[in-house]
Amino acid sequence: MNIQQVKMLMELQALRSFTPNSMKPNDTSESFSFQTFLLEMLNSELKTANSQEEAPIVNQTTIPPSLSNLKTDAIREDMEAIIHQAAEKYHIDSRLIKAVIQHESNFNPYAKSRTGAAGLMQLMPSTAKMLGVHNIFDPVENIEGGTKYLRNLLDRYNGNIALALAAYNAGPGNVDKYGGIPPFKETQAYVKKVMDTYYS
Repeated sequence: MNIQQVKMLMELQALRSFTPNSMKPNDTSESFSFQTFLLEMLNSELKTANSQEEAPIVNQTTIPPSLSNLKTDAIREDMEAIIHQAAEKYHIDSRLIKAVIQHESNFNPYAKSRTGAAGLMQLMPSTAKMLGVHNIFDPVENIEGGTKYLRNLLDRYNGNIALALAAYNAGPGNVDKYGGIPPFKETQAYVKKVMDTYYS
């Protein structure tokens, strides 16, 4: 709060202290009308000053800090519905989708990795484009795209969840190259964690 806002608050308080107790909102006296007008003007100015001072600047490349860690019950409920719909569409257990989301982004729709993977299911931009995802941070699009990709991987590896998860993490090329879960510590740990969550 700056000096100008403090001054306005003091003026507002002073005006309120001079307002007679007997005056009601429906009074029509000139003095009350003038005081009411001043009070409204000061309140309006204060709100405008506050909004200009505190309003975050948001553009296509800036994620508002208030949205960077969404974990409210309402958000979780919305995600449950989105996950359920994707699970039915692609015939995947919703618990598996949730396990992937938990270990990919911890249910943060604005999560972004150092490698560029983004959103709830941490889709790479090239993968997202291939899956028809236009807004990678949109929970509906991200979950739809991620679930579709997971379905493709499950089909590719004949329903083998471990191999599908390994391919989700390290890419199908590495799974094919090594004929199974690649010997990468990160991928091996990832498969174990997601599987443990899924079967718990």
